[in-house]
Amino acid sequence: MSHGSNRRVITVSDPVALANMAAQRLLARIEASDGRIAICLTGGSSPQKLYQLLATEAWRSKLPWPRVHWFIGDERFVRAEDPLNNMGMARRVFLDRCAPAANVHPIPTDNSATPEEAAQRYEEELKSFYGAKALDPSRPLFDLVLMGVGPDGHTASIFPGYPAVSETRRWVVGVPNAHVEPFVPRVTLTLPALGSCREMLFELAGSEKRAILTRVLAGENLPANRAHSTAGETIWLVDEAALPEDFGAR
Repeated sequence: MSHGSNRRVITVSDPVALANMAAQRLLARIEASDGRIAICLTGGSSPQKLYQLLATEAWRSKLPWPRVHWFIGDERFVRAEDPLNNMGMARRVFLDRCAPAANVHPIPTDNSATPEEAAQRYEEELKSFYGAKALDPSRPLFDLVLMGVGPDGHTASIFPGYPAVSETRRWVVGVPNAHVEPFVPRVTLTLPALGSCREMLFELAGSEKRAILTRVLAGENLPANRAHSTAGETIWLVDEAALPEDFGAR
């Protein structure tokens, strides 16, 4: 099903099937290029089954780890070892066991004084990796960007009504206050940076996501509805429990 901004909704039976489909799409993006790969991860609960799957021997052996670089779409402004740290979660679950340390690119929360300073430093790192100071629509920054959706329709740490929603120049910004728990400052990539990808892959699982998915599919003006790949595919991977009851009639 398509719904604006080149979106395609793919439905699966349950969270296990969702993780498997996400892993297959990630691998397909990697196999589509024989050069350096950039994957932008997401935090929260949505991707954890995918990360656990990538750590299994069956999947770990399929990935060319030396040429895959791992970034993060947003971060809580806490120390790397804090349980709330998004990249910290990904590192504990699979990156530290699988990826070369030099290929893991966390947002620098430990040695930055403020979220804005961390944002500026991460933007500089992204531009250095990309090799240019401006994004070229014909040359995406990321091969795959993983995304989730919060109960208020935020994605990454781009919250409804916050300045980050309308940012067009910056690649990364500081977010002094969060709209939902945990109420800690954040650092987030902006919509232009997140959209510079060959594929943007949203993951939604569980009945608790049904209400917000209903609002998204109704076309409400939410950050999650404004996030899409500017030159590639935008996939919403959804399990049956998260689907609105009238989804088949849309």
